[in-house]
Amino acid sequence: MPSTTAPTPADLLAAARDLTVTGLTRRQAFDTTRTIIDLSNTLGHLLSVCAAEMDRLGVATQSGGKIKPLLIEMGLAPSVADRVLRIGRGLPAMQLLPGYAEDGVFPIEHLDAIVAGLGHVERRALDGLCDEEKREVESALIAQAASGATPTEITDKARALGNEYATETGGLPAAEDHTLNELTLIKVDGRVHIRGDVDIVTGEKLMGAISSLSKKRPEPDGSEDSRSTARRQSDALDLIVDAAAATTSPFVTRPNNHVNLMLPAADPTMSYLQSNGPVTAATAALLACDAGITALIIDDQTVPLKMGKETRYFPAHIRKAIIIRDQCCIKCGAPARWGHAHHRLFWSEGGPTDLDNGCLLCPSCHADVHHLGWDIIMGADGHPWLIPPASRDPRRQPIPAYNRRTMTLDDRSAA
Repeated sequence: MPSTTAPTPADLLAAARDLTVTGLTRRQAFDTTRTIIDLSNTLGHLLSVCAAEMDRLGVATQSGGKIKPLLIEMGLAPSVADRVLRIGRGLPAMQLLPGYAEDGVFPIEHLDAIVAGLGHVERRALDGLCDEEKREVESALIAQAASGATPTEITDKARALGNEYATETGGLPAAEDHTLNELTLIKVDGRVHIRGDVDIVTGEKLMGAISSLSKKRPEPDGSEDSRSTARRQSDALDLIVDAAAATTSPFVTRPNNHVNLMLPAADPTMSYLQSNGPVTAATAALLACDAGITALIIDDQTVPLKMGKETRYFPAHIRKAIIIRDQCCIKCGAPARWGHAHHRLFWSEGGPTDLDNGCLLCPSCHADVHHLGWDIIMGADGHPWLIPPASRDPRRQPIPAYNRRTMTLDDRSAA
């Protein structure tokens, strides 16, 4: 009687190694290739599940490491290690995809695009997605994959769905959502490939910095610059990185970037960036928190008639006082030299520019306060307190500034 014991992974590996594909007919070659593709898809799913299980069991932490380096040490490329961990961690929360993955219907690249796509749409919706909405999005992405779409096309479909949910729920437009920002550095043959996707404000800063440093310059013999546009821009990036590395720790400085925001006094909702165009009032408020303001009077043809001198919303002496009090970003603790001086009561609401109305926030946390519903109040202790959005804490309990979170309530009252 034949044994009913299921083959072990070692048995399957040995059988695969013994497989020969020579001397096949056309039909046999096609069928064998089709079977191996299905097997590869199934093994990709199993690899993802096993990697996530290793992570859950703390296999890597027992040796003082992390799961991704361990997977790389076991033989996976870094990008594949990222992919299998993302799939393995995402599948348990999905309703439809696990069945397709177990049957080997989709390659690992398509599974990753669907898992990442659902996460993208969920982040774009202001209050997330309910179970029914998740199922609808998941079904749409699976249908896209089943139609023969590439992983890139599945990602594009997810972005389109994310735009729809953001519009319906009052979420941020994709152009201004800093939570979607990505920057990937990939080492290839000793070089580094840079791939990124950033919001309109970060893009404006980067484009402005690169533009100012990538102007054509004559060759030593006086001839025209022989560098291509791409080469000049890469040289500019090199200069920016060198400047960042050479920067000491300034105590009282404003952020070293220059963004021109046009802010119509009569209608702030019509604000726009010089290079990248219109922005919402929330983004305009964020940029105006720690800015230099120049008043312009223009005619109906946008020709300037009168131009005032630039003034700082937060002059150096007030910024210095804010840094002494807050010491770092009040939300995450990032160094003070990274910080923006934020108006608790927004400029559009007539908020004054003084110590009580200012606090220190790093760029990322500053965007959270303006876009994601965080509020800031001034406590009886003379220090700012954060109030999280209801989606984060339904009771909206105040959180002390980062530099005061290790103090007791009595300490704060006495300080």
